[in-house]
Amino acid sequence: MNEEALRGYLKKEFCGATAVDIRKLGSGVQGSGFLAEISTPEGLKTYVVKSLFPEGLGHDYPADRASVFLLDLDEYGHLPKHVRALDVLSEKEDGSIKSIGGGKEYYLLMEKGEGRHYFHDLAEFSRKEALTPTDIGKITAMTSYLADIHSLRKESRTLYWRKIRDTIGHGECLMGVFDTYPDGTLSYGQMAEIEKMCIDWRARLKPKAHRLVRIHGDFHPGNIWFTSDSDFILLDRSRGPWGDAADDITALTINYIFFSLKRYGSVLGPYLEGLELFFRKYIEFSGDHELPGVLAPFFAFRGAVVANPVFYPDLQPDVRSKIFTFVRNVLSSERFDVRNINNYIEG
Repeated sequence: MNEEALRGYLKKEFCGATAVDIRKLGSGVQGSGFLAEISTPEGLKTYVVKSLFPEGLGHDYPADRASVFLLDLDEYGHLPKHVRALDVLSEKEDGSIKSIGGGKEYYLLMEKGEGRHYFHDLAEFSRKEALTPTDIGKITAMTSYLADIHSLRKESRTLYWRKIRDTIGHGECLMGVFDTYPDGTLSYGQMAEIEKMCIDWRARLKPKAHRLVRIHGDFHPGNIWFTSDSDFILLDRSRGPWGDAADDITALTINYIFFSLKRYGSVLGPYLEGLELFFRKYIEFSGDHELPGVLAPFFAFRGAVVANPVFYPDLQPDVRSKIFTFVRNVLSSERFDVRNINNYIEG
């Protein structure tokens, strides 16, 4: 903690403060506490400043820690006998401290992207007999890009385990997506069956923390905007910068399966060609021959997304059924083999 910056912030907030003394109270399992004593014309005022440790317990990224403190600020005062929270403080890159507390809602300001998203290409596959050179070039560009960003590795068992845990249990991932399903889409028992199979996969993947790499986190067609036949920009990086390459690979490749099932009832034509080419090119560029042995729970999450009637209300029930047959069969297999794609779908 930048104690000098904190002193400056407190002197500014408490007009007339003549002195601010800060000392560490101690540390617990999740973080540390600091006592701030402020000498004012009205007398001595004492407050506690809390910090969280930066790794573990879901506090790995600065945004995680901010979300904890913002919730504290909202809720401490609503519980009888609980101490009040006064503000949430942000330490900036230059060491200065500013308030981010008190907001009713929060918004992200970002650049405007230009281009044509990859969903257009997938829709056009249905009118082709085979991939064109442009199609092949785009798949080559995407796989080359992924292999490049995935080449940056990080040693952190905590972050790898988090990615596996989040893929199954995060509110935006498998269990959270299932919780948005209208009743009657799948039974609770059917959802639990898939969830439990994914938990078994979590045990298999825990020893593979060496796979932790830089990822996009939501590399699906709507977030890939081509600005030319060979270049693109990306939107909406999600759920942390580190994870397994399988997260990005399945986010994109589930869509070759999904679009083909809607068109043909199986994976055929340019969709099959694109799916096989994507895996072949990515493994060629990355050298990640371990990938087929880790894909299953990531495909389960992405399968739950594309089968969700909230996201795709016009999806035919037989297509949804085939997606879940695919998910269960892939989860039941030791390794994903793209050559068996239609066997996974047909059961």
